[in-house]
Amino acid sequence: MYQVRLLPNNITFTANAQQTVLQAALNAGIAFPNRCQVGVCAMCMCRKQYGEISYKLAPMLTPQEQAQGWIFACQARVESDLVLSLD
Repeated sequence: MYQVRLLPNNITFTANAQQTVLQAALNAGIAFPNRCQVGVCAMCMCRKQYGEISYKLAPMLTPQEQAQGWIFACQARVESDLVLSLD
């Protein structure tokens, strides 16, 4: 199990490697922004400040967005403790 912290409100929840960030947040009762849950609407985009994630399929993010730390929480699987920013 890994710990995920959401900034700026400093909300924490746990996730395992089989879950996406979004699944883990919703399972923990966190109101995480989302709509389509398949990486198209971009509602769940957040910025990774720290930690490792992986994707089963390549995300629809530009190389520049990826370099800036943007992730799709609905597609990103947790690989370590994470710190994410929702602003």
